[in-house]
Amino acid sequence: MKPLLITDCDEVLLHMVRHFGVWLDEAHAIDFTPNGGDFATSMRSRADGELVERARMWALLDGFFPAEMARQTLVPHAREALAALAEHAEIVVLTNLGDHCRAHRIAQLATHGIAHRVECNQGPKGPPVAKLVAEFGAPVAVFVDDLAVHHESVAQHAPHVHRLHMIAEPSLAPEVPPAPFAHARIDDWRDARGWIEARFAAGLTADAASGSALP
Repeated sequence: MKPLLITDCDEVLLHMVRHFGVWLDEAHAIDFTPNGGDFATSMRSRADGELVERARMWALLDGFFPAEMARQTLVPHAREALAALAEHAEIVVLTNLGDHCRAHRIAQLATHGIAHRVECNQGPKGPPVAKLVAEFGAPVAVFVDDLAVHHESVAQHAPHVHRLHMIAEPSLAPEVPPAPFAHARIDDWRDARGWIEARFAAGLTADAASGSALP
């Protein structure tokens, strides 16, 4: 059995917030200032200076996905890291989008030279991560995501999975502290690749490796 990498997409493989902000400006006259990743306080209408209410916030996100996904650009070194890891591991992209976006996400990633299984999810990622690890029978698995809430969920539902917190957007990363339930925080794929490869090479689950000298 091969090891398994389960990775998020937005702000891990593809830049999203920078392009979402440009689209809000151009199409909706909304100023977008990411507030530590909290979208609820990041959008202000230029017409009245008021915060965009939560219902409209979700509607705007639905407007970006999938219609404006072509704006997104590749995170540096992500494609090369995945290509190298895929030589010895299975890879699944677990993205929190509606199921209707799955084909669009697969096609989008393919245009950037990334062709791996894509699964859409809504809500916490712990249950689907546990399900994927069981499906593949992976002896060791690594989960990569930019949101702390998903690391907490995976820690609860799949504590044997190594958890890497990554925020590949330079304008956002300094404002977001390391996720408390992640094992490490690395925002560059060149370093992340080495960290992941070390876990795969050791062949230890996260709970078994907790007292080891792994870097």
